[in-house]
Amino acid sequence: MDHTYYFDGDKKKISWTIETNGARIDQVRTHIEDYYEKISLEQSKYVALHVGIFWGIGRFIIKNGDTVNVKLDLKSMFENLGENKMQNDPFVNSRTRFIQQLIDQRKITVRYDTIEQHENKATSLLV
Repeated sequence: MDHTYYFDGDKKKISWTIETNGARIDQVRTHIEDYYEKISLEQSKYVALHVGIFWGIGRFIIKNGDTVNVKLDLKSMFENLGENKMQNDPFVNSRTRFIQQLIDQRKITVRYDTIEQHENKATSLLV
C-alpha cells in the first residue's frame, strides 16, 4: 500500500498527516519536556518524522512492506535523507539512525520528495 506522509514541527509541537487511498489522518503532539522550546525547528521536524512514522506503524496504518512517500520542505533534510549526506548535528544524526532502523525493520520503501513550505499539509496543524 502507498502512503503520503507530511510532517512539521516548531518549538512547542509536532504534527503529521498520512494520506492513504483518499483517506487522511492528522495528528498533533506537544513536545516532551526535554524538547519543549529547546530544539531547533529543523530538529523538531526530525522528531515529527520519527514519531509520526512510528505512530503510523503502531496504529497499523503503515504496514510491513508498504511504500511511504515522505514530503520534505527543507532542502537540508532532503540532502540528509534522500542523498545520504551526514549533518554536523548529533541530534539530527541520531534521529536519522532511528528513522532508518524503522524503515529497515519494517521493510518499508521510502521515497523522499521535496515540496514548498506552503504545500506542507501538516503545517496548518501547528497553529
